[in-house]
Parts: sequence; C-alpha cells; structure tokens
Amino acid sequence: MKRSIQTTKIVEEVIRQKPKARWLFLTLSVKNVFDGDQLDKSLKEMAEGFRRLMLYKKVKKNMIGFMRSTEVTVNKNDGSYNQHMHILLCVESAYFNTKGAYLSQEDWTKLWQKAMKLDYKPVIHIEAVKNKKRNKKSEYTAIQLAVQETAKYSVKDSDYLTGNVENDLDVVKDLEKGLFRKRMIAYGGLLKQVHKELNLDDIEDGDLVRVDEDSNTEEKAYSIVAQWNWNLKNYFI
Repeated sequence: MKRSIQTTKIVEEVIRQKPKARWLFLTLSVKNVFDGDQLDKSLKEMAEGFRRLMLYKKVKKNMIGFMRSTEVTVNKNDGSYNQHMHILLCVESAYFNTKGAYLSQEDWTKLWQKAMKLDYKPVIHIEAVKNKKRNKKSEYTAIQLAVQETAKYSVKDSDYLTGNVENDLDVVKDLEKGLFRKRMIAYGGLLKQVHKELNLDDIEDGDLVRVDEDSNTEEKAYSIVAQWNWNLKNYFI
C-alpha cells in the first residue's frame, strides 16, 4: 500500500507540473533462472541494463521521468524464477507527434536486447496509458491503475508457498540470496526530483508503519480491482 500511496502523490505532482505529458507502461524481462545464485546475477545485470537503456539517446530524448519496480515470480511447472521489470514512464507529448521520436515495441525490444547484451530476443511489452473514453477524469484513473500495477509487491507469497515445506524452504533461500541488497523499486528524472521535493521517506527503507496521517482513508481509496483487457490492451476497473 505504501508504494502506491507514495507513487500516486508523486504522479499527481508530476501531472500538475507537466499536464501535457504522456505516460507509458513498459514491461522488460529476460530468460528464467533456476537458483539463487543465477537470480542474484540476473537481477544485478537487469539493474545495470536498465541504467544503460535509460541513457540511450533515443530513450532520453523525450523522457521526463520514470518509476521502476522489479518483480520475481516462481514458475510452478519447473520451479524456475522469472524476473521482470514494470516501468511507468513519463514522456513529453512530442514522443507521439514528432517524427523520429516514437519508439515501437520492436524498437524497445532491440534497445533492451542491446542494453542487456543478450544473444536472444527478449520479451517486452509497451503500451500507452489510456482509457476508452478520453477525458481528464478517466485518463487519471488509467494512470492510477498503472501506478498500482507498477508498485505491487516484488514477490508474492502465494507464488511460492505450496505447502511442501522442503520445497518452500528451498525457494525462500533462493529468493533471499537473489533479492539480497537489491533495490526493487526506484524513481528517475522528474519523479525522483518530486519524491525529494515532497520530503517522502525511502520507499524501501523508510517508515513501514505510518504511511500517512489518514491511513484509513487512503486504504479505502485503494480497495479497487483492476483487470487487464487483452483486446483493448489496458487496465480497467
């Protein structure tokens, strides 16, 4: 909940400062791994790859800021770990209406492959944050839903607690080794600047008890179920 609350405050302020900005929801992934050592190595490489990706001229050109969240899921069929990043990107409106500025999914795929130095084509997904009905209220709702998706937990216990104690302990050990000293959520650009301006504590190391003076009200505000519509390729309440 804290992640969503903080990020929503940041996004609200960015929207106030940059009302014409557009928002993108990007998911980056790499091949699954099978143990804690491989997970540790892969997450380190992904963090460095993402840093390189954000420095590419084509990406930086219209970038205002971003929120990056790393998630690890467990494949129940083969026990492998899938590590991927959810990124909420804020870009200038010129990204969509200036020749040479727009990056297609194929462009993002090639740039991510280059940044990660991969010998295979990775799976990525990029979508503009939008609603069926284009108005200020619904547009903001779409952004809220993207925030919630980006800010969700890095690892869900329902993903790996199977009831098989021996197996569950092995998975916990792998996750403990893989996630040790990793920053699973981070801000960049204007979103990072606004985080500082709002004097918010560290989203991972700060106060995990008091997230807001009016926590009951905030919790009610986030009791919303968002569903992904594959046909429309967007999140809807």
